[in-house]
Amino acid sequence: MPTVSLDHTIVLARDNRASAEFLAGLLGLEVGAPWGPFVPLRLSNGVTLDYVSVDHDIPLQHLAFLVPEEDFDAILDRIRAAGLEHFADPHMTRPGINHNHSGRGVYFLDPAGHGMEVLTAPYDTSA
Repeated sequence: MPTVSLDHTIVLARDNRASAEFLAGLLGLEVGAPWGPFVPLRLSNGVTLDYVSVDHDIPLQHLAFLVPEEDFDAILDRIRAAGLEHFADPHMTRPGINHNHSGRGVYFLDPAGHGMEVLTAPYDTSA
């Protein structure tokens, strides 16, 4: 099998800087210097989320972030401190967090309405 890695993806937003800073603040990351119309947010695995401002309807995107168990509580504390509704399920019907896949997870919306997920264990897709 060839070696293939995700390098970057574009994330639509009403305000690219506000959305990038929102997520960076929750995850404990730094926003990069603007590049053209993009405000980048580099993840620890080298993948960049390139936020771009648009003035049209934004379709829902779902972004899931795998974090170490020891970082989850700090992220959850920042979510709570920001007063964000957070949920245990992707349909956002059960408030709180989940304990799926031998880990923990939480879902919330970003300023553009994208569904964000933070989880400590990858999904078990072997079943």
